[in-house]
Amino acid sequence: MNVEILKRSDRRIKFIISGIDTGLANALRRVAKNEVPIMAIEQIDLEQNSSGLYDELLAHRLGLIPFVFDPKIYNPDKRSNEAFVTLEAEGPAVVRASDMKSEDMWPLDNNIPIVELLEGQKLKLQATAILGYGKDHAKWQAAHVGYQNVPIVRVNAEKADTKIVSICPTDVFEKRDGKVRVAREQDCILCMRCVELSDGVTVKAEEDSFIFDLESVSGLNAQNILEQTLDILEERAGEFKKELKKELK
Repeated sequence: MNVEILKRSDRRIKFIISGIDTGLANALRRVAKNEVPIMAIEQIDLEQNSSGLYDELLAHRLGLIPFVFDPKIYNPDKRSNEAFVTLEAEGPAVVRASDMKSEDMWPLDNNIPIVELLEGQKLKLQATAILGYGKDHAKWQAAHVGYQNVPIVRVNAEKADTKIVSICPTDVFEKRDGKVRVAREQDCILCMRCVELSDGVTVKAEEDSFIFDLESVSGLNAQNILEQTLDILEERAGEFKKELKKELK
């Protein structure tokens, strides 16, 4: 197995894994997306809501706001994983995520609009955020994760039509000295438009190599999500090994 990091930032990480099969690739995607726990609002006590939004719509919006939190404080090993949030506002004003107050966590984006209050309208509430999993509800989804097989793109410069340079949706090809060459092979999305248009072009997928693109949509950074994903997979593999040995005795 081999891993190569292509791009990395606080919110996103793109990498290649070689030497695995589709089953393991999909397991990595599903765990990162749905089984890394994050904090989100679950219960709301509305003391006052004279805004133009029904209570249910307001609660739904609040539940989908991502929060930054410390995984060392809030994690599945703790007995209590609740955080309390308060919000009080009076119009005229646009109530935003920054108006929510909590001791141990804060909104990922303070500018997320919640509701507009007109003159005389008021909003007052208390809410409880808890740890949850994306497999139970989208508000607990830690990341968007996609993968594809690593593309292998080859061009016969004598036969390839130069039109494939402009028709490729991800600019894989470039034109140099009147001929087509492959410039950004890893950007290929295997759409096969170039193959359909021109002779002299071959595109195929490397069956045991995958390009992963993980983007955090939660309060955790991309690296933290990936590290937790690997820990979960390692723990499950250990459990499977233990149970299998027990059955084989």
